[in-house]
Amino acid sequence: MKSRTGVRLLSMAGGAALLAATCVAAFPTPPAPRAEYPAVVPAVSNFVQVNSSATPPTQAQCASVGRRCFTPQSTRAAYNVNPLYADGHDGTGITIAIVDSYGSDTMAHDLHVYNQAFNLRPMCGEEAVTCTPGMPTFSQLHLQGSPATKAPPPKSKGTGQENKSAWALEVALDVETAHSMAPGANILLVTTPTAETLGVQGFPLMMAAEQYVVDHHLAQVISQSFASAEDAFGSAKSLQNLRHAFIAAAQNGVTVLGSSGDGGTANGGKSPVRGPNAGQPFPFPTVEWPASDPLVTGVGGTYLCTDPTATATRVVDSASPPAKCQANPGVAEVGWTFSGGGFSHIFARPDYQVTLPSGSTPIGAMRGVPDIALQASAGTGALVYLTLPPDGLSGLRCGDVPCSTGWYDIGGTSLSCPQWAGLVAIAAQMNGGGLGPINPALYKIGADSAAYANDFYDVTTGNNTADPTIAGYPATTGWDPVTGLGTPNAAKLLPDLVAAVRAG
Repeated sequence: MKSRTGVRLLSMAGGAALLAATCVAAFPTPPAPRAEYPAVVPAVSNFVQVNSSATPPTQAQCASVGRRCFTPQSTRAAYNVNPLYADGHDGTGITIAIVDSYGSDTMAHDLHVYNQAFNLRPMCGEEAVTCTPGMPTFSQLHLQGSPATKAPPPKSKGTGQENKSAWALEVALDVETAHSMAPGANILLVTTPTAETLGVQGFPLMMAAEQYVVDHHLAQVISQSFASAEDAFGSAKSLQNLRHAFIAAAQNGVTVLGSSGDGGTANGGKSPVRGPNAGQPFPFPTVEWPASDPLVTGVGGTYLCTDPTATATRVVDSASPPAKCQANPGVAEVGWTFSGGGFSHIFARPDYQVTLPSGSTPIGAMRGVPDIALQASAGTGALVYLTLPPDGLSGLRCGDVPCSTGWYDIGGTSLSCPQWAGLVAIAAQMNGGGLGPINPALYKIGADSAAYANDFYDVTTGNNTADPTIAGYPATTGWDPVTGLGTPNAAKLLPDLVAAVRAG
């Protein structure tokens, strides 16, 4: 990453203004080091490098590896976003903070290649772009330094979560897809210098970084494409100690979203060292935090079985791979097998989940996860561009060989979360400012049968039994522990979301 003593911060006022700031440890002090925190894990479930060119692959190339690859234009069509752009709603004036470990030292370059390839709106801060008034900005805030993008030493005794290039792929996915959904919004990439340090610093530093963003009014939306099982924390109290940023966000009108995870109901424990027992899955259904937090909007995933070449409307495609779409003819979306979901072991059911759409999976005494969903299967994933070192030191493996620079088809709730963050940014623009926690408004819409049918695509097929030894849940009518309330009919949902937030 670009290690700088001076970084450029987006100011909230005016949305696009940039001001110089000094990268110092001026953010809240995390809890005292105790080995109570699991490693922070990026929610990229699966990826394949489709080519090594600056030109995106064709659908034929994607089909040759058993996938369909969505572009920004075909994703927008699938979720009916285009009418919002036609009305001038694209996230202008709103800032999305994307929080990741390490970051990527080639992100400004990769964003430029991505925007050029798909004819997307350029951003002030991307490589080779001259800034002009009113242009959305891309900037980076490195708290406590920014390590170079490379893998740990081959003889490292760590858990492998310190792999900086694995996080660089996450960063590229988050930044590029958030921008593709909200092309007018500013993006602030917020990075921390570790993912774990043996389960001591990773989560506390990331939450301290989010607290810094909230306290300094740097963003109206926060996207978190990382997670760990609730049960992996040393205690419920150690997890509760991390909630300060979410409490502050709610008090300051900031919406926080989190990936629900990529293990279905099967999630592992802490991995303090490598070995045969490191990170073994719990033998019972679990959910992941931060998505399980009642102040966070948990984002699950689907197989998006629509035409990846359709750019105007939502067109079902049951002929192209992957097999899950072919096995469900006529179905536009299927609940993703690896979509994290279930019921919290920490948080009680919030009031907003008391009333659900008719036919929903019941929510008992504990919080249900996720709240909403979007495309997440790598088999129906999105194209992302990433630059990697040419010397094979990236640490990313594509089969038996090191990955290289080029286009990747990627899935995971890492994909659904930043795209939903883009939609929230559009809604915030419509609102004239931050929406704050949106879960009460989402479930209020869900409780109205007419509004729910109009605003959501209800996903009723599939399940999240990722491990046959650990029970999963089926996707059902209404809310379910795979896709939540479903996926957005954006042009219908976002105006109603704004109205519901305003109504309280």
